[in-house]
Amino acid sequence: MKFISWNVNGLRAVAGKGFADIFVELDADFVCLQETKLQAGQIDLNFPGYESYWNYAEKKGYSGTCIYTKHSPLSVSTGIGIPEHDTEGRVVTLEFPDFYLVNVYTPNSQDGLRRLDYRMQWEDAFRAYLNGLNKSKGVIVCGDMNVAHEPIDLKNPDTNHFNAGFSDEERAKMTELLASGFTDSWRLQHPGEAKYSWWSYRMAARERNVGWRIDYFLVSNDLAGRIESTEIHNEIYGSDHCPVELVLR
Repeated sequence: MKFISWNVNGLRAVAGKGFADIFVELDADFVCLQETKLQAGQIDLNFPGYESYWNYAEKKGYSGTCIYTKHSPLSVSTGIGIPEHDTEGRVVTLEFPDFYLVNVYTPNSQDGLRRLDYRMQWEDAFRAYLNGLNKSKGVIVCGDMNVAHEPIDLKNPDTNHFNAGFSDEERAKMTELLASGFTDSWRLQHPGEAKYSWWSYRMAARERNVGWRIDYFLVSNDLAGRIESTEIHNEIYGSDHCPVELVLR
């Protein structure tokens, strides 16, 4: 089974940049999108053989997630069951016979870490949500998790130490999530490789490959043995993020 995750930074925008052709070429069983930035009815983007499930933010033009799937789920849920965390369209969960697939767009701590306190609350609540699912069957969680976990995961760790996405607090929460029973699929397969999934639009960062790896596929530890391959498709443009891939046996 092939899984793709991609923060499209506005689905309507990327739809005009060859998204449909990229989608077909990737030929995945599951395509998880973040930052769709739209409301119901604002785009008609269907693909033969796929169902789609959406979570829209209450705020127009903001956040939002969706999953396209070739496989009909047993159940579908949006959010994590906590009203204060469920207004921004950040989570879609599909249940299948032997795993849950969770698509997430983690809140950004923002400039000056002004939303860090909320981010910490979110991290604890989301980890509890995943651990609850993991009690009944395996979990695959993917998306823009807005943190570079280790120094190898960004080009300039020293100058970004206290910036959103590389603060000690955010990195510690990722460590805590992994320690609770999850495996970073890319890092498991590429322990010493620096490869990035997001680049700022400023200062020609992508052209210079001054990037961050903040898009992940985490799998519960009982599924780690099924990982066949992982990839970061930095050859694919259209967004400030590129798609990331997981293939399970």
